[in-house]
Amino acid sequence: MARTSPPEPPVNPKSLCLPHLLRHEGRSVSACRASSIHSEQLFFEMADRLAEDGWRELGYEYINIDDCWSAKQRDAAGQLVPDPKRFPSGIKALADYVHARGLKLGIYGDLGIFTCGGYPGTTLENVKQDAQTFAAWGVDMLKLDGCYSSAEEQAKGYPEMARALNTTGRPIVYSCSWPAYQGGLPPKVNYSILAEICNLWRNYDDIQDSWESVLSIVDWFFTNQDVLQPAAGPGHWNDPDMLIIGNFGLSFEQSRSQMALWTVMAAPLLMSTDLRTISPSAKEILQNRLMIQINQDPLGIQGRRIVKEKSQIEVFLRPLSRAASALVFFSRRTDMPFHYTTSLAKLHFPEDAVYEVQDVYVGKIVGALRTADNFSVVINPSGVVMWYLCPMALPLQPWHVARQQAPGEGFYPALV
Repeated sequence: MARTSPPEPPVNPKSLCLPHLLRHEGRSVSACRASSIHSEQLFFEMADRLAEDGWRELGYEYINIDDCWSAKQRDAAGQLVPDPKRFPSGIKALADYVHARGLKLGIYGDLGIFTCGGYPGTTLENVKQDAQTFAAWGVDMLKLDGCYSSAEEQAKGYPEMARALNTTGRPIVYSCSWPAYQGGLPPKVNYSILAEICNLWRNYDDIQDSWESVLSIVDWFFTNQDVLQPAAGPGHWNDPDMLIIGNFGLSFEQSRSQMALWTVMAAPLLMSTDLRTISPSAKEILQNRLMIQINQDPLGIQGRRIVKEKSQIEVFLRPLSRAASALVFFSRRTDMPFHYTTSLAKLHFPEDAVYEVQDVYVGKIVGALRTADNFSVVINPSGVVMWYLCPMALPLQPWHVARQQAPGEGFYPALV
């Protein structure tokens, strides 16, 4: 089955998704936000902010429309049409506006009778027509949800939409919600098939604007990392859902943690916040250049949790290109800053290597670190310390990228 691919891999989109429709996948229908907010003017203004406030230059190039953009009925020809009051200029005009600013437009669809918000869905007989409609409008990315559809319809419809999008001749990034409706894990979910038809996919529940929601997603992804980590790579990504940094549910430390953990997961960076009113601190987190460089690393290897301490400290590692690595030290504690002591040797780095260590959030070089050296980091409650390690000297013996390990085996940094 063909995969809808963008012009240049790896595809790991960075974008703005507005508005943020909170719902439970396949379980209930939520009301959309007020029509006066969810309108074309909002997207015009967000496109301006992406283009003018430094986001585009960092790679945040997609602006995505969520559910509830369409009229309640298809037109006489059976085509989807935008709500005439909220999008009076039409989606094509919005796409033209976005493209003129060097950006790309994403849109929402649903493989079912209705969308999760109760708007017209894409049934199997509408797949080709809707793909042609999106392409004619100049859409660059499609998220296809799965409310009001059966497992059998999803098994037919998601691959069929991939073929239909390819047939249009327009590069359209394809985001599938298919695995989220099937529990996210084998045997119901076949990640080899998903990687052939989708560029990214939602595996698990929708994120809510709360720290508890972030932790539940982190727990699910890293508990199941032996299945999920090998499935990710250039052009086909696990999607733990949006970044809620800049909204109301996360503290400063928790915001830094979500950004770091999503980066370790090689997650698409999909913001859901108002760029017209975003705080300087949230903007600084989302625009961290080294963080984005790590997130977009061309090897596309998803990181893993390699340590889980009784002290509620966890360590995550992501292998990067040029023999570099990203380490995240994460505290689940809520009482006070914690002094955590370890060594690269204990984290299974190769013997006799020396690394230059850079603090990702501080932006400064910490110093040179030998594998055998003990070191300490101070991690704030619900916070992270994130390091970028670049090798200064490596051992002579060859090392290889460890992409897949059986449960219980060690995970080693990538040295290529």
